[in-house]
Amino acid sequence: MTSTGAAIQFIGLIQVITDVNDMADRMVNLDIDLLRAFVTVVETGSFTRTAALLGRTQPAVSLQIRRLEDQLRSPLFDRGGKGVGLTTEGAALLPQARRLLRLNDEIVSTLGEGDLEGEVRFGAPEDIATMHLPGILGAFARSHPRIKLSVTCDYTANLLDQMSRGILDLALIKREPVGPELGVRVWSEHLVWVALDASIVEASPLPLIIAPAPDIYRKRALGALAEAGIDFRASFTSPSLAGQMAALRAGLGVGVLPAAMAPRDLAVLGPPLPALTDSEIALVSARGAGGPAGLLAQEVLRALERGPIPA
Repeated sequence: MTSTGAAIQFIGLIQVITDVNDMADRMVNLDIDLLRAFVTVVETGSFTRTAALLGRTQPAVSLQIRRLEDQLRSPLFDRGGKGVGLTTEGAALLPQARRLLRLNDEIVSTLGEGDLEGEVRFGAPEDIATMHLPGILGAFARSHPRIKLSVTCDYTANLLDQMSRGILDLALIKREPVGPELGVRVWSEHLVWVALDASIVEASPLPLIIAPAPDIYRKRALGALAEAGIDFRASFTSPSLAGQMAALRAGLGVGVLPAAMAPRDLAVLGPPLPALTDSEIALVSARGAGGPAGLLAQEVLRALERGPIPA
């Protein structure tokens, strides 16, 4: 009887040890870098954009996602459809992953990278800088008080030149719709004609309010009018958005603005004026930009990836 009881106890002990070992095998320490890659892919909707933001190659990001799926023993992305779609498991993971990242970033901000120092030299066209960036840059400065922000407003061509010469770390630029070779696409701009009074389209030649070359809106306006055979003249030329807006409100001519930035006190014009081709806003980073610059790049993309708030 005693022997039988000891045997039962031994079998029970073996079962406990086996259960503990099985539990240890199932215990997974999730890698924050993998979770950040996962969340960034979801938020950007693109492995390419995620790679550009995180300073990795696209294959490296794909490998990170595979590693996370292996750790969780579940597929996270539906690879059978178009775009970046989540599986049921991926959708369930997303809010939990975001919670872990927030907690991680709070801890780091309080105990570690809250002391992150350095300077970020950031460039943007004037209209974007004045209308869409103050809140983003202000919040970043408050969260990282030891990082110095230096902001330059200029035309895209000049910003790209400064990037190539190492003068800037990051820049938002206006570009033709192209692939990922020139920055990470942030949003697409639908351009429209605007004026104080719609009747101005009857004037011939059409008075134009434009910026100097090489402004992309100027290029769009002149190209569209020339193709449509509409005579025009430059009635007001200014590199300043504020100056152009003042001229528009004074009724001096017709201008081009992104639809999302067209103020309510100006009329959006249609035919006989020709349709304008969209432009894009992209975020360009210097090669190897990490640390403070990489941190700001992620904040800008997260804030602006759904496009600007309508005026």
